[in-house]
Amino acid sequence: MSFQYIAIEGPIGVGKTSLATRLAARLDATTVLEETENPFLGDFYAGRPGAALQAQLFYLLNRHRQQVGLRQANLFAQATISDYLFDRDKIFAFLNLDDNELFIYQRLYDLLASDVPAPDLVIYLQAPSDILLQRMPEQVTDTGETVPRPAPAYLRELNEAYQHFFFHYSATPLLVVETSQLDLTSSDTAIDDLMRQVHTMNKGTRYYVPRTNP
Repeated sequence: MSFQYIAIEGPIGVGKTSLATRLAARLDATTVLEETENPFLGDFYAGRPGAALQAQLFYLLNRHRQQVGLRQANLFAQATISDYLFDRDKIFAFLNLDDNELFIYQRLYDLLASDVPAPDLVIYLQAPSDILLQRMPEQVTDTGETVPRPAPAYLRELNEAYQHFFFHYSATPLLVVETSQLDLTSSDTAIDDLMRQVHTMNKGTRYYVPRTNP
């Protein structure tokens, strides 16, 4: 396969981690899974002032530490599949932060982004917001606390922000996959079809819409 480093992206609940795990098993690749636990996330969903910036910076620093660690360990010598794209951080930042917070965030982001290796291919998973809400499980922390799910209005706004971001994305080859009728969690046929798309990808953007549910 010509792509050594694949990043899988998409809004909350679309199935990024499940797909990353299954593709890695097929390709005998290393997985890079985002550390989703964030001590400020509950306060952010509850609307506490200042929690948005705290949650955003916590994710940004965690993602940077993880990506830099991979580069230093030279794990990209073998195939690697990540369930996030470092650039995604900006989608959430522009959605969640006010102008003053964005000024602080952008300065830090610009300093950190240059350390992060770019993927060879990005797979962007799409789904309507109503389907995302149906797929989204509750998150439970290591201490047993339940993290509230985002409100439907916020998830729809986030989904639109993702669509806008990837409509203009051109940094790497991009495979856009419409997942409404695609079972990526258990269907071997769906993974086979997706792998054929990956193996024939070149430069630019390709849109993949499965005709039936495998």
